[in-house]
Amino acid sequence: MRVETCHFCSRPAFPSKGITFVRNDARQFRFCRSKCHKNFKMKRQPRKLKWTKTHRAARGKEMIVDSSLVLSQFAKKRNVPVKYDRNLMAATLTAMERVEEIRTRRERVFTKRRLAGKLARERQREADRKVVNEGEHLIRKELREREEGLPMVAEQSKVSNRVHGEERIRQKQKSKLLVDGGVEEQMDID
Repeated sequence: MRVETCHFCSRPAFPSKGITFVRNDARQFRFCRSKCHKNFKMKRQPRKLKWTKTHRAARGKEMIVDSSLVLSQFAKKRNVPVKYDRNLMAATLTAMERVEEIRTRRERVFTKRRLAGKLARERQREADRKVVNEGEHLIRKELREREEGLPMVAEQSKVSNRVHGEERIRQKQKSKLLVDGGVEEQMDID
């Protein structure tokens, strides 16, 4: 079973699933679903759409295949059949195991590095909370000074009922909130 990758989002496109688009120059584009095909027809850049593998790789969210390891060599299509050789097969299997071991080690380092950034942000947030808790009296003092300096305006909004004929119409007065928490009244709205 030949599993191809989607030209747009790099997901696996299994046989009988998805769409194959063949251009005039006989270049084939395989898409895993209609979403990818539509975006390709709209000439959208996969790097700019957050759900594609290329975007995730460009932003450092996903592990990129290293060219130094020659990881893709085993999955390469070969047109010429190779004659079976026991020594070659044994060497290939040991090489595949070694490559898988290196890949898992690099993935582990990659995830540790990503999580280290998250842990550092959480530690910084906790340190900020601690500083705020220790200096809470200073913050209250500053707020009190602000309140004393600004004029106080009472009553947020007045609602009045007027009778016009048979109907009761509710009218609200428009009001603005001030920085210190007070309210500034404005014109009536009909």
